[in-house]
Amino acid sequence: MTNMRVAITGGAGFVGSNLIARLAELGGYDVVVLDNEVLGSREAIADCDVTFVSGDIRDPETVENVLEGVDAVVHLAADTRVIPSISEPKFNFDVNVGGSLVVLEAMRRLGVNKIVNASTGGAIIGEAEPPVHEAMVPAPLSPYGASKLAVEGYCSAYVASYGIKATSLRFSNVYGPRSWHKGSVIALFIKQILRGETLKVYGDGSQTRDYVHARDLADGIIAALQSDATGPIQLGTGIGTPLNAIIDMLRDISRQDIAVEHQPFRTGEIVHTWCDIGHARDTLGYAARIDLQDGLEETWRWFVDNRDRLSL
Repeated sequence: MTNMRVAITGGAGFVGSNLIARLAELGGYDVVVLDNEVLGSREAIADCDVTFVSGDIRDPETVENVLEGVDAVVHLAADTRVIPSISEPKFNFDVNVGGSLVVLEAMRRLGVNKIVNASTGGAIIGEAEPPVHEAMVPAPLSPYGASKLAVEGYCSAYVASYGIKATSLRFSNVYGPRSWHKGSVIALFIKQILRGETLKVYGDGSQTRDYVHARDLADGIIAALQSDATGPIQLGTGIGTPLNAIIDMLRDISRQDIAVEHQPFRTGEIVHTWCDIGHARDTLGYAARIDLQDGLEETWRWFVDNRDRLSL
């Protein structure tokens, strides 16, 4: 295929590093990464052939320099922390909404007409009977969810007003290798197990999430890059898994007796959510292929193999 030059904001993070590795495996992509290295690290993509720019999506000059001459943007950069967004909503807004508007405006000025925007399902839809899907009325429970909904709105407006093709992929809970800086539950639990710490569970552990492997997610992003689809699309597995089942699988994989401490449920967090991936299947030909047990085993092995340089 003809080379596609792609700018990836937040490309040194967990999803970005897995996406870049997958693009390199497939070939035909020239990648430039913009990352401020607050939550990500260029070390995460040191094994990949990319152009790296250290900078912030809120800086218009830097963003324009990165987007000059690209064919498409994968917009991953964001403040993705749900609980901190409740205590610092303005910071979350400035990064997620303000930064995204800087990216969209740079695209408009430079004539870049394709963006795949990283969004979220559960945080936008709120507490609703799962599976969540694109036709549901949004009701965010946290400022983080509200910020992601706002960015989806701006993407929709830029489609209608400026002809930019904008796809907002609503990620479910992503896990997998290269998740050294990831604070989400699977990466956090594995790091705690390797350190011999007690796992902290908010609630009784019955809460369900849709856990999707980063490589499946990368394939969904790439399918969206190659598509003219616009609007929100749910990406996950379509399966809700209780947190207690994750702990049981990690006990089996690690062969360790894992201690668990229960705390009250936290404000702003959803109890049960998983997604309907029918629209992704019909629009992008997407399907999650990696079994959760197999994916957890791969992720565990990655952390064990890299524990020395991760200072675990």
